[in-house]
Amino acid sequence: MTAATTNRQYHYSAGKRKTAIARVKLFEQGSGSVTVNGKEMKEYLTAVARENALAPLVMTDNAKMFDVEVKVVGGGKSAQSDAIRHGISRALVLYNPELRSQLKKEGFLRRDARIKERKKPGLKGARRSPQWAKR
Repeated sequence: MTAATTNRQYHYSAGKRKTAIARVKLFEQGSGSVTVNGKEMKEYLTAVARENALAPLVMTDNAKMFDVEVKVVGGGKSAQSDAIRHGISRALVLYNPELRSQLKKEGFLRRDARIKERKKPGLKGARRSPQWAKR
């Protein structure tokens, strides 16, 4: 945390998807800048992933009202962008509870519970059985 960010008012939330965890700080009275792991979002994510991650801000017309600072770990870029979207949505609800119905309708507040299934004993993977040989 730098000295410039310590005294600013922000809303904190965490978002998750698969094994990706995004810790989001939503700073009020911002200019619309978004940093992910200390880099500009353009450097870190692809165009589609950026659009996905910033969807809650665009949908609620708050894209230029906040500065967003994200620390994200685990997963791939797609799961990380979904985790960022989840975290931003939850932080927006903390900022303004009236946005909850709008975000909930789009499904941005729901934690996507799909994760990798565990490998079972006697099988090659989660469901893949060993190859069967007749002779």
